[in-house]
Amino acid sequence: GAVAQKRGRFELADGGTIFLDEIGEIDMQTQVKLLRVLQERAFERVGGEATITVDVRIVCATNRDLLAEVQAGNFREDLYYRLNVVNLVVPPLRERKEDIPLLMTSFLAQYTKENNRPIEGFSASAKRALLTYDWPGNIRELRNSIESAVVLARGAIIELEDLPPQVTSRESSSTVSLSVGITLAEAEKHLIMATLELEGGNKTKAAQTLGIGRKTLHRKLQEYHIDEK
Repeated sequence: GAVAQKRGRFELADGGTIFLDEIGEIDMQTQVKLLRVLQERAFERVGGEATITVDVRIVCATNRDLLAEVQAGNFREDLYYRLNVVNLVVPPLRERKEDIPLLMTSFLAQYTKENNRPIEGFSASAKRALLTYDWPGNIRELRNSIESAVVLARGAIIELEDLPPQVTSRESSSTVSLSVGITLAEAEKHLIMATLELEGGNKTKAAQTLGIGRKTLHRKLQEYHIDEK
């Protein structure tokens, strides 16, 4: 009997929009095929002979610098300019940390429901670790970290030890030990030096972590004779 052919993504999206994630990862052969769809609005099914026309809006996403990929010969220049009509740059999560609390709440609700876990929230140290980590993997890494914590949590609150090691290493290393009997000035100097070390010498970040202005930090560095290099 007749076998019905399965329609592909572009056919299903005809008259609408198709989202292509990680566009920078596709090989040259696929780039050629995609370019033809964009230029001619037509393609043939695998193993088929009939030409199928489609009218599709394409939205792409990538974490690569596609122009650099073009210059390196990894991405077709003609396809790049075909796709690069409206360019929206989404800043990495480390540059919009004000979004993290909302994302934490959303992912917690999602994964407690999916895993049937009665998790109520995060401990103060877990929150601090999630807010101070730089998230090189962006939202995906945050999502995966919270999903993992929901599964591993032993109580109703996600604790610091429930989070992945790469997330907690900064929080663990941010503890400063002070000896009883030292002066307030000595304690402040020790805290400033430890914070600068934690922030890799970045004075702007150190000032933010300490909750003071950059000018105040500069004055303190001079006052305590701390090397600014």
